[in-house]
Amino acid sequence: MVEFNFEDRVVFIAGAGGNLGSSVASKFLSCGANLVLVDYSQEDVQKIFPELVTSDQHLIFQGVDVNHRAGLDAIVEKTMDRFGKVDVLVNTIGGYRGGTPIYETTEETWDLLFNINARPVFNLARTITPIMKAAKSGKIIHVSARVGREGSPNHSAYSGAKSAVIRITESIAQELKNDNINVNCILPGTIDTPQNRASRPDADFSRWVSPDAIADVILFLASESARAITGASIPVYGKS
Repeated sequence: MVEFNFEDRVVFIAGAGGNLGSSVASKFLSCGANLVLVDYSQEDVQKIFPELVTSDQHLIFQGVDVNHRAGLDAIVEKTMDRFGKVDVLVNTIGGYRGGTPIYETTEETWDLLFNINARPVFNLARTITPIMKAAKSGKIIHVSARVGREGSPNHSAYSGAKSAVIRITESIAQELKNDNINVNCILPGTIDTPQNRASRPDADFSRWVSPDAIADVILFLASESARAITGASIPVYGKS
């Protein structure tokens, strides 16, 4: 496995208390990064990373809705006060609700899935890209999903929201490519999480992709090894 060095790099991770977000944070931490960990939960990040709570090298923000612009602006301001920069933005925020055909899908489900999957991409990017543009440097990685590229029955709202993540990523990449900022997204298949195992107990879990494996791909995209890649949607399907 390639070893990456992120010493003196500031990595902003949204959704850091989730299965994928915490795996990503652990990987960057092991590579020497200064972490800014943001999550909607009031306590998950602190429980997972208690050693970071009082550290001067890291920041933790809990109970944060990144779709609330004023709150997000305040977090970014505190990040800049502490570190003066953001080198990497990793957005792992997302959520799923599916299982119904379009004629049974409610407006509430549609709005929920777009607000939890697509809107954070918009809000995080418009808040943090000015910092990266000023520095003429940066890496941005969003998380879409396999169904964002290839729709499937009974997933119209979820597929549409994840497809929006891909299109927004591509547009931002074109806007920022001359500023030395790389913008990409990944497309996981079914992620091997306790929640997914509980909901599909008869599935072959060995065919699913682990959060650890996805985190490795994110580390690569955040590294200089991926400096020639921007606007890409990278499939990370495991054996599914």
